[in-house]
Amino acid sequence: MKTGAVAGEPVREGTYGDRIGAVEPGGVEFIPAGDRHGTPLQLLWTWTSPNLEFATIFVGILGVGIFGLSFWQAVLALLIGNLLGSLSHAVLSARGPGHGVPQMVLSRVGFGYWGNILPAGLNAITAGIGWFAVNSVSGAFALAALTGMPALLGLVIVVLVQVAVAFFGHNLVQAFEKYALVFLGIVFVLAAIVLLSKTHTTGLSGKPVPGGFLITAGAAFGYAAGWNPYATDYTRYLPANVSAKMTGLWAGLGVFVSCMLLEIVGAASVAPLGITSGNPTAAFTGQLPGWLADFTLLAIALGAVSANVLNIYSGAMSFLTLGIRLPLALRRALVAVVFGVIGFLLAWSGLHDAGQKYENFLLVIAYWIGPWLGVMLTDQYLRRGQRIDTLLYAKWYQNWAGPVAMAVAALVSILLFSNQTYYTGVIAKQVPGLGDITFLVGFVLSALLYALLRPVLANRTTPPAD
Repeated sequence: MKTGAVAGEPVREGTYGDRIGAVEPGGVEFIPAGDRHGTPLQLLWTWTSPNLEFATIFVGILGVGIFGLSFWQAVLALLIGNLLGSLSHAVLSARGPGHGVPQMVLSRVGFGYWGNILPAGLNAITAGIGWFAVNSVSGAFALAALTGMPALLGLVIVVLVQVAVAFFGHNLVQAFEKYALVFLGIVFVLAAIVLLSKTHTTGLSGKPVPGGFLITAGAAFGYAAGWNPYATDYTRYLPANVSAKMTGLWAGLGVFVSCMLLEIVGAASVAPLGITSGNPTAAFTGQLPGWLADFTLLAIALGAVSANVLNIYSGAMSFLTLGIRLPLALRRALVAVVFGVIGFLLAWSGLHDAGQKYENFLLVIAYWIGPWLGVMLTDQYLRRGQRIDTLLYAKWYQNWAGPVAMAVAALVSILLFSNQTYYTGVIAKQVPGLGDITFLVGFVLSALLYALLRPVLANRTTPPAD
């Protein structure tokens, strides 16, 4: 059977097709032509549902309630961060149908087979464990506020559901996002209308945190771009002949529209009074009519699951991209379960002081994704029109320009410009009005370094002689 793979490119074993109830076989191998299905439009709900959750709302709450921006200042900062993160997501997603491999396998082109351990390892940790923990906490708080159950019990319930969905794999994940969008969309649109109609958006202005505007933009970028390392994980099953432009458009729109809507609502919800409760989900829904508050709490819990089925799935993809051999047809599914256990333990520890930990986590996400994107997008530009398929699984292929550029850019930008609770960079400390521009500096610096280093360090572009 014709698979569409090039010589030396491993093809995912087993028959999967579009069956929702089947466990997806294999791991990070090329998706054969016979298993390709779907349309670019499905990416709209794939990337809308995961953002209809409280973690998204809290990004807007941070801008006004923590950093002291006015409502409209926060909206502008959120717009900048989300535009950048959604645009990069669109560009990356568009490559999935043509190459048929996960995002972190594509990352090997800019980083080499072994150098790619740097971004793939970071994404395995931040996706499969970090994001998983952050979203599980918000879901647990929502269930606790809705039912009165202990937050820990709510956490257990949320974790079990999301691990079960991720265990089955790609098709069930896509179907879950599609049907969850109906309930999530209706509830959050109603909540948005109520909150925006009754909220005075002129409060809490006049004493913003120095650099609060750019810190808010960085947090918004960190949230939206946090999906970037997953991009082709959810477009690689599309037929190779679908429109790359439409694939990127629907993926980018799904991230942008959902993030902007809920972050604006979050900013509006605290504009008059600031943060007034230790349980942020209860404080948010407390401004809604009783019936809508209950539905919103349920939606927050469901939204956390929607986000985390992607996080566990893509975290498992990144882990397997490290080159670790697991000779089992269920290798991806088993890794998803292990990540769920670890993420649960981390989320348990994060039930206290969740707000500050979330702010720091968003910024740290942006600290490594900015430099990674700088390498990825520069490499994609420099290789335009070239075939890269033979490099995706080639252990002989080295490109140390990628990991060197990313590591140096991340280190320099963090040391100089980081501005968060645990560390303030040298320049950020001297000029607090800069806020936190670590992700921007890291992106630009890594792009420049990669362009300079690639001719020297990408020294194996042809297979070795037999």
